[in-house]
Amino acid sequence: MTEQEIIDRTNKVFEESFEIEPERLVPEAHIFADLGLDSLDIVDLIVALQTSFGVKIRTDEKVREIRTLGDVYRFISAIKNGGQE
Repeated sequence: MTEQEIIDRTNKVFEESFEIEPERLVPEAHIFADLGLDSLDIVDLIVALQTSFGVKIRTDEKVREIRTLGDVYRFISAIKNGGQE
C-alpha cells in the first residue's frame, strides 16, 4: 500500500466518521486541538481505521504517542507495510 493510499483512506475515515472538512486534514493537524476529537472519539477512530484498513490496532505505547494526523499516517503505514498485525 502506498503512502498516498494510506493518506487518502485515513482522511476519508476522518471525513466520514467525524465530518471534518478535507482542507483541515493536513499532516500537522493535531487530532484533539485542531480536529476537535475527544477521548471517546478515539475509540471510534480506532474502530473505523481497523475496518478501513483490515488491521488490528492494539492499545500499546505507539497508539498513545499519536498526536497529529501525520502520526496516524505513519502508524498505519508501519502496520500495513511493516507486517505488524
